[in-house]
Amino acid sequence: MSISDKIKNFQNKFSKKIKLVAVSKTKSNEMILEAYNSGQRDFGENKIQELKKKHFELPKDILWHAIGHLQNNKIKFIAPFVYMIHSVDSLKILKKINQEAKKNNRSIFCLLQIFIAEEENKFGLNLEEVKKLLNSEEFNNFKNVKICGLMGMATFSDNDKLIRKEFRYLKYCFDEIKKTFFSNEAYFKEISIGMSGDYKIAIEEGSTIVRIGSSIFGNRN
Repeated sequence: MSISDKIKNFQNKFSKKIKLVAVSKTKSNEMILEAYNSGQRDFGENKIQELKKKHFELPKDILWHAIGHLQNNKIKFIAPFVYMIHSVDSLKILKKINQEAKKNNRSIFCLLQIFIAEEENKFGLNLEEVKKLLNSEEFNNFKNVKICGLMGMATFSDNDKLIRKEFRYLKYCFDEIKKTFFSNEAYFKEISIGMSGDYKIAIEEGSTIVRIGSSIFGNRN
């Protein structure tokens, strides 16, 4: 099946409420253009230099999602154009995104990354840390970032029950944060969970954004 067919297959499967982010890291511009030409506009990258290069070389109406762990000193490279940053896991990172967005006279959509996995090597905040961040005076002075939801990475496992439990916990966190901090904000609506291996469970548990790479582009280079 071609990349174009795979994109159309996913688009047909998903309701209009679910955004497909095609994870194009390590993939060629030609492969990305094939997906683009079948109507795909949201693409995810986790290496900042690669993301910057692709932005300059590919159509300007692509919505680029930064999906990997972010370092403070790299944010300036993507701040002029990035559509959404999925992996905000500290106030320090959020402050830097706000600073760089302000320099570029724009606002950047951000997702707060929640630690939901049983693996120590995953990044993310816990629920209390999110509440502390959103209650902080510093956060309330940020004018160039828009927190539009939460993101999580499940444990790398074949255990569907465990993955479901982790996704369900993220939805619980989302509901708590929505009710407490964003009850009147329509833009706080995104739950970014689910990849090629577990997107069906993610959608059942409330995902609004799925990040799919290998099932569209084949195995990573």
